[in-house]
Amino acid sequence: MKNILFILLLAPCIAFAPIGVNMSTISAAISKGDVETLFKYFDSKIELSILDDEDIYDKDTAKQKLTKFFGEFTPKAFNQVHQGTSKGQDSQYLIGDLKTSGSTFRVYLYMKTDGDAYLIQEIRFDKE
Repeated sequence: MKNILFILLLAPCIAFAPIGVNMSTISAAISKGDVETLFKYFDSKIELSILDDEDIYDKDTAKQKLTKFFGEFTPKAFNQVHQGTSKGQDSQYLIGDLKTSGSTFRVYLYMKTDGDAYLIQEIRFDKE
C-alpha cells in the first residue's frame, strides 16, 4: 500500500517535469572541447562571447566559432563551480573554470526550456 501511495504522489512530479539536460554531459563536453555534443543542445540562435568577440549567432556559425576556440585553446580540465535552476524551473545555468593550453577561462552557460527540452541560449568564455 505504501508503494502505491508513493508512486501516485511521485507520478505527477515526473510527468510534468521538463526533460532536463544532464549538466554532467554538458560539463564533460566542455572539458573535452566536444563541440558536437554541445551543438545538440544549441537553440537556433546563440549568444556567444569568446574573449572580446561577442554577438548573437545562428547555431551553425556558433559551432564554427566554438570549434575555432577549442582549436586555439585545447581544454585540459573543466571544474564546474556552480549550477542551478530558476525558480520557475524554465532555465538552468552552469558556471565553471576551463583550464586550457596556456589560459584559464571562466565559463558561463545559460539554457532555457523549449517545450520539454533545454536549449543553450548563451555561452561565455571570459579569460581569468
